[in-house]
Amino acid sequence: MDRWQAMRVFVRVAESGGFAGAARQLGMSPPAVTRAVAALEDRIGTRLLTRTTRTVKLTEAGGRYLEDCRRILAEIEEAEAAASGSYATPSGTLTVTAPVQFGRLYVLPVITEYLARHPAVSARALFLDRVINLIDEGADAGIRIGPLADSGLAAIRVGTVRRVLCAAPDYLDRHGAPATARDLRDHAVIGSASTGPGGFGQGGFEPSPRGAPRPRLTCNTIDSVLAAALAGQGIAQFLSYQVAPALAEGRLRLVLDDPEAAPMPVHVVSPEGRRAPAKVRAFIDLAVARLRADPRVNPQRS
Repeated sequence: MDRWQAMRVFVRVAESGGFAGAARQLGMSPPAVTRAVAALEDRIGTRLLTRTTRTVKLTEAGGRYLEDCRRILAEIEEAEAAASGSYATPSGTLTVTAPVQFGRLYVLPVITEYLARHPAVSARALFLDRVINLIDEGADAGIRIGPLADSGLAAIRVGTVRRVLCAAPDYLDRHGAPATARDLRDHAVIGSASTGPGGFGQGGFEPSPRGAPRPRLTCNTIDSVLAAALAGQGIAQFLSYQVAPALAEGRLRLVLDDPEAAPMPVHVVSPEGRRAPAKVRAFIDLAVARLRADPRVNPQRS
């Protein structure tokens, strides 16, 4: 195995946290992966990884070497891509991830416009209400809502959303609107068991020192919570983009609205940033432009 391939193996082991996971991702056998890393350590003359029966951790030297490997391999890939022309013309398959409803409402239109512009590209939309590892899932770009963890991803901020409380006019006509957060204890509340952002039960709303009200109805998807709220079943919490159409049409009304509530940032992220091939850079440029121009995502444009 040549030195560059051994470096790729080492990077994948470090990123996946183990030899078996790296072997599956690389299509190699675990012993072959182990031998490649051992040969690399012999060549360098220092230990890069500390191995136990359950975990693999970087040594101090391994951490420094990992960053150097990433830089060197990125430069090699960039040179190869430039030579082959993939940095000039978008081509291949583009994989984009986003939260389910945000993806359906705001990202899918960007993808369809992008495909119309670039006929040599096909796309895969991976809409999930959980944060995934873009590299492990093979995603080229994604949308993240909320504070970003220190993941090493390249990120471009495109807007903000905020948490809001809503109810149907019919419910408010029958039960009245709460005047304070404490009054929510006297109302029917719709909860969310979704792993995505927004909804009672997501840790984002604490109306009193005694904690959030106990939901009378709990749903496992935001779409279900929205349907229940529209049916007049109670008050529910959402992210502002999730209910923008229903609010604009008057099918829902804001409750205890606080325009000064802390906003949540929206970012377009990618593992490679500007080093990415043309298909990714073209999508990011289009997504940033379209999302920043949408007042539902970027309220400063409204």
